[in-house]
Amino acid sequence: MTIRLPKFIVTSVVRGSRQGESHGGVYTVDFDKQEGARHVDWNTADIDWEGRGADRGLRGIAFDGDDIYIAASDELFVYDRDFKVTASYKNRYLKHAHEICRMETRLFVTSTGFDSLLSFNLETMEFDWGFHLQRAYERWTGHTFDPRGDLGPRPVNDFHVNMVHVDTGGIFMSGLRTSALLHLSNRMEVHEVCVLPGGTHNARPWRDGVLFNDTASDAVRYVPRQGQQQAFRVRRYEDSELLSFGIDDSNIARQAFGRGLCAVDDRFVAGGSSPSTVTLYDLQSNQVVGSVNLTMDIRNAIHGLELWPYGD
Repeated sequence: MTIRLPKFIVTSVVRGSRQGESHGGVYTVDFDKQEGARHVDWNTADIDWEGRGADRGLRGIAFDGDDIYIAASDELFVYDRDFKVTASYKNRYLKHAHEICRMETRLFVTSTGFDSLLSFNLETMEFDWGFHLQRAYERWTGHTFDPRGDLGPRPVNDFHVNMVHVDTGGIFMSGLRTSALLHLSNRMEVHEVCVLPGGTHNARPWRDGVLFNDTASDAVRYVPRQGQQQAFRVRRYEDSELLSFGIDDSNIARQAFGRGLCAVDDRFVAGGSSPSTVTLYDLQSNQVVGSVNLTMDIRNAIHGLELWPYGD
């Protein structure tokens, strides 16, 4: 039986880009056809050039019916299926957003610039809940706040909270400097699920373990509670194949930077990397199915990565 390979929607950011240059975009990647198509070129004069500075472009992706929600640094955009912007939403506590996740009638958004999670209510179309992560006396803690008011946290980026995953087991989050996957209970208590390497992206529960981009080691890893872990090396290219190699003054753009992770089912997982490449892994056979490259510009890196839910 022939397995039909999946189609994905992808956002990219450009690491170390300068004003006046492209800052990434939105693509679909079809593994059956082994091709990608760009639908949005994110080149805008409204970018905050005083911000974090490392990544400029579009980030996390989520869906609600025919609406496609995509996070920019400080704004949540709504696109239709033709990739036309139909609405956008801001909040004073949304800064340097990264990943987003939908659960029922809510979107959960990482607000990295506040070490917080925000919840966007899809019924009232407003941000109406927030959680600020803290650590005190060697213990994880935090507090909720109402992002509609002015009593929220001050801007702080101690943990670089950049990943949220929500399922029936609760709210999970992690960051570059949490060194752990964290679980937020119904009582708003923070518990450490497992230890993670520093610099991890996209950590989430999967099957009976944890799946993540071990970005510092250029690997995608699945670590079960029991048994042998699986690891795949992120795809690399010859230096001679790369564009813009060595011209990034900030020295943050590099190839094989793993970010963006999508579990297709209990067997297949897709991972993103730079220069913007999506690779499909088969964890049942422990093989790489294939890769689709969107550009060889080393500064252009995958960020958001989700299954395309609308068929062809």
